[in-house]
Amino acid sequence: MWLPLLVIILALLFLYRWHRQSQILENLSDKYVLITGCDSGFGNLLAKQLDRRGMRVLAACLTEKGAENLKKETSSRLQTFILDITDSQRVSFTAKWVSNIVEDAGLWGLVNNAGFGHAFGPNEWQKKEDFAKVLNINFLGLVDVTLNFLPLIRKAQGRIVNVSSSIGRIAIVGGGYCPAKYCVEAFSDSIRREMLNFDVKVSIIEPGAFKTLMSDSEMHLKNLKRLWENAPAEIKEAYGEQFYQQCKEFYLYNCKYYNIVSSNLTNCSSAKLNEVTDCMEHALTAVYPWTRYSPGWDSKFIYLPLSYLPTAISDYILSRSAPKPAQRIK
Repeated sequence: MWLPLLVIILALLFLYRWHRQSQILENLSDKYVLITGCDSGFGNLLAKQLDRRGMRVLAACLTEKGAENLKKETSSRLQTFILDITDSQRVSFTAKWVSNIVEDAGLWGLVNNAGFGHAFGPNEWQKKEDFAKVLNINFLGLVDVTLNFLPLIRKAQGRIVNVSSSIGRIAIVGGGYCPAKYCVEAFSDSIRREMLNFDVKVSIIEPGAFKTLMSDSEMHLKNLKRLWENAPAEIKEAYGEQFYQQCKEFYLYNCKYYNIVSSNLTNCSSAKLNEVTDCMEHALTAVYPWTRYSPGWDSKFIYLPLSYLPTAISDYILSRSAPKPAQRIK
């Protein structure tokens, strides 16, 4: 008796959710969106995607080459400029430049996409400087950009889209990358609540593994080798050469350790970057954007479920397949 009623209620809720999320804003052509990290990957694809939608894209690139290549593939509406988000003076100057462009309309969207990902490795092998580098780019740079452009976003009653990560919800690797993404989550949560008073909406993107420069196996191997070679003799003795070899597989063959597919990081990463950029576009153009988006099957079915488990259980699952040091207590 209750089962058919339950099915009907669930179906109605699903239809309501689908209808709500499918409502898109009108008059997008007069809205300015600034995207950081447009040389490649998600930022590059999103810039092209929004440009095709007729929006006015301000694309921040780290290199002249990246800016030139993007201009060749987009319309005259899109404007590129060079921005290192760790350079506070440059960020401040850019905010003034953008203010002159958008004028009274304000800045509708800010997508904090720029980031650095080749920072995986055991914590004890690293120094403060290793953590500082990734935190400075992935978190402090994001904060600096957001605070400088916030007055323009408030004026437009616009959107902020911060790119975090599925491993910003559960730390599966050592180094500064996960802590930086945890910080992005916390900053986004706090500023979202503050901006409710100004009708500014803040969304967080938590992608799984996708084929971008971050999934470059050679870059991860190079960083891991640097950490191992620079480690003190006592640390090398405690962990052992075999641990270093196992780390190569653990950090570069994550799919294998989840019994999904025996393949390297590049091959097990999804090539469908549009799954991420579609979420970004929805956050910018939907009447009712989501607070969090989790593109990628690994994000939805591995990392998020792990993050909700009791700590003792998630620790057990993750530690079972982790490399074992030579001097561990058995």
